Amino acid sequence: MPFLYYGVHDGADLTEVPWKRGRGYDVEGLTNVYTANDAWARLVLAQLEKRVDDPGRMRALGFCVSIAHARFMARVFGDLGVPSSAVWGDSSEEERARALRDLKAGRIRVLFSVDLFTEGVDLPEVDTLLLLRPTDSATLFLQQLGRGLRTVEGKEYCLVLDFVGLHRREFRFDRRLRALLGGSRSNLQRQVEAGFPFLPAGCHMELEPRAREIVLRSLREAVPAQWTVRVEELRRQSADGPVGLGRFLEESGLELPDVYSGGRCWSDLQEAAGIAVAPPGPDEAALRRACGRLLHVDDLERLTVYREVVTADATPPLDDWASRRGRLVRMLVAAIVEKVASKDEDLAAGLARLRRHPQVRAELAELFGLLADRIDHHHTRLDAHPDVPLNVHARYSRREILGAFVPKPAAKVPPWQTGVYLAKEARSDLLALTLDKTSGQFSPTTRYRDYAVNRELIHWESQSMTREESETGRRYRRHVEEGSSVMLFARERANDRAFWFLGPAAYVRHEGEQPMAITWRLAVPLPGDLYQSFAAAVA
Repeated sequence: MPFLYYGVHDGADLTEVPWKRGRGYDVEGLTNVYTANDAWARLVLAQLEKRVDDPGRMRALGFCVSIAHARFMARVFGDLGVPSSAVWGDSSEEERARALRDLKAGRIRVLFSVDLFTEGVDLPEVDTLLLLRPTDSATLFLQQLGRGLRTVEGKEYCLVLDFVGLHRREFRFDRRLRALLGGSRSNLQRQVEAGFPFLPAGCHMELEPRAREIVLRSLREAVPAQWTVRVEELRRQSADGPVGLGRFLEESGLELPDVYSGGRCWSDLQEAAGIAVAPPGPDEAALRRACGRLLHVDDLERLTVYREVVTADATPPLDDWASRRGRLVRMLVAAIVEKVASKDEDLAAGLARLRRHPQVRAELAELFGLLADRIDHHHTRLDAHPDVPLNVHARYSRREILGAFVPKPAAKVPPWQTGVYLAKEARSDLLALTLDKTSGQFSPTTRYRDYAVNRELIHWESQSMTREESETGRRYRRHVEEGSSVMLFARERANDRAFWFLGPAAYVRHEGEQPMAITWRLAVPLPGDLYQSFAAAVA
C-alpha cells in the first residue's frame, strides 16, 4: 500500500524533557509539553485538515505518549467537531472492541491510543496515521506505520503525519529512517537533502523546512562524531570493567560503520582508550583496516567458518582447498590479506600471515559473533553448484565472489573491475549490477538500465559493445542449452562494497544490441524489501 508521509514541525521544545539512557524521554515530561494548553492539539488538527481531502470520511489512528495525552487529544478534537475516542492498556477488551467498531463504522474519525494497535490489529480501513509520540525505536516506528498499510477496496494510500519537535541530542532520527529507507547515516542524510528520490512507486515523503533542519541536525549530531569523543566514551564505559563491541555500540548509540570509519577499527579504538590489546603483527595496520571490509557478512555458514578460522589454536589443514569449506577459507583470507600478500603467495602462506596477528583475529572473532546476531534475511543454498559456498540473498564483496567461484590455492583473487566476469571453471557468467548510477564513476555510456521488473524478473543491459550474435551474446541467450549458468549480483549504489547475491537466472528475452537489453528470470524470487529497493532505484 503506498504511503504519503509528511514530517511537520510542531514547535514543541523537548530539549529540557528528562532523558534516560535505554528508555528515552520521560513520559510525564512529554505529557506536560503536549497538554499544557490546546494550542498543540489545534496545530495537529489544522495539519490534518490541510492534508486530508475529506476529514469527514477519514479513519485515523493517533499514537500518543500517555493516557493523559490520549484523553486530552480526544477531548480537544471532540470539542472542535471531530468525533474521537481514546483507549489504552487498561481499557477493557469490550472498550477496545467498541472503539474499533466505531472507527470502522465512521461513528468516530480518530482513535487515540497508548501502547495499543501497534501490532496484531487488523483494521485495513485505517487510512490516516498521526505519529504524536516521539520514538526513535525502529521497531515501534514500523509497527505504527504498518497499521495504515493494509489494503482494502477503495483505499488508495495511507496518509502519515509525523510531528517533529526540537529534540535532545540523544534522540535518533536515523534509526527510524533507516528502518524505512535502509542505508548508512550518510546515505540517509543525502536522501533527506535530495527530498527522498528513491521510494517505492506511489509513495511520497516530505519534510517541512524546519522539520528538515531538525532531522538533518540529528543525523549529524545524535551520536559521538569525533574520534576523540568516541575514545572518551569507550574510556568512560570501561571504567567499571571490560566492554565488548556490542555493548559499546548499544551504550554509545553508534553503528558498526561508525567504529570502522576513516580506516580505523575496534582495536584502534581500544588502544586509544588505554585498553590493553595483543602485540601487533608485521602487517598490523593493513590487516586492522581490512576488518572494516567485512561488515557486510550476513550468512551463518560463512560467519561460522570465518570465526572457526580466526579462533583456531593452530592453522587449520587445507587438504581440499577447492571444497566448500576450502573456498570459504580463501574468501576470508583474500578479504584480509589482499593488500599485503605477494602476487604469488599461496593460500597456506596467506592464512599463516593472518595467524601472526592475534589482535586482528581477536577483533574478527568478536565482530563475527556480533554479525551472527544481525542476520536479517532467509538464505537459500546454491544447489546447482554445491561446492560454491554462496547463499542466495546474502551479501558478498567481489573478492569473496571470486574466491568462491574461482578455486585456486592462492591468497589473492583475480582482478575484477567491470560489471561482468566469466568464471570458466564454474561455467558461469557473473553479472554485477549497480542499480542507482547517479553516484560513482559512471560515464553516460556505462549507466546501464538495470532494475527489478517484479520479484522474479530483472532487466539488465550488457556492456556497450555486446552484439546478440557475438560469442558473449550467444552465451547469454543459449546458456541453458550450452550448460552454463548466469549468476546475478546487485547493489544499490556504487559506493556499496558488497553485492546482494540474487542467485541463478535464466534468459527470457532481449531487445537490441550494443548493448543488449536482457530480461532474466530469477530462480529464487526477491524478498519484498529487496524488490522495493531495486525497483525504486530507477524510479
